[in-house]
Amino acid sequence: MSLRILVVEDDREIRAWLQSTLSVEGFEVRTAVSVSEASALLRHAPPDVIVLDLGLPDGDGVDLVHEVRKHHTLPIVVVSARHQEAQKIQLLDAGADDYLTKPFSVGELLARIRVALRHRGTALAAAVTLHALDDLRIDLALHSVQRGGETLHLTPTEYKLLARLVRSVGRVVTHRQLLADVWGPEYTEHTHYLRLYMGQLRAKVEVDPAEPRHLLTETGVGYRLAAV
Repeated sequence: MSLRILVVEDDREIRAWLQSTLSVEGFEVRTAVSVSEASALLRHAPPDVIVLDLGLPDGDGVDLVHEVRKHHTLPIVVVSARHQEAQKIQLLDAGADDYLTKPFSVGELLARIRVALRHRGTALAAAVTLHALDDLRIDLALHSVQRGGETLHLTPTEYKLLARLVRSVGRVVTHRQLLADVWGPEYTEHTHYLRLYMGQLRAKVEVDPAEPRHLLTETGVGYRLAAV
């Protein structure tokens, strides 16, 4: 079962980036744009982790930290452009597990989430960010996909699909899981999307798309990125 993350962020672009990035990592992501919306989600479907911005339209993130700590022990990772030491101390004293100053890298955010979960007794393996086999090289940290030294130009959806398979390299990822992680939980029955994009991806990644070496089909189950 995927771990659930609640992203509380009112900036549309940052919120979309976090949702996309964390979904590719295999998390089930919900988002909120305000303290009140986050509070409602917490009451009805508590997450495993909260990633929290501070400057929200109906209040400050510190108010939400206090509210969460009245009822939950789940990890809270604050992400904010505020860098004053006093602000950080206030949030940590209020019950936040960590404080990350914007801008930050995906790798650092994931590392902070892993540490916060580990402190709660939940072990989470470090994310796979680099895959190389034959002439194919995928570096998720650099957002780079190359074949034979040449950069491949993927659409955002093609990249998300490939990145999701990289995270589970060598293991089968089911059709439903890929559809949920790349397109969203409401698309889990739309297998034609998956067939279409996998065909497009193979046309770019494989030397011979008809005889794939990297993107393998597990008939009736899903797809697997070959590890060797």
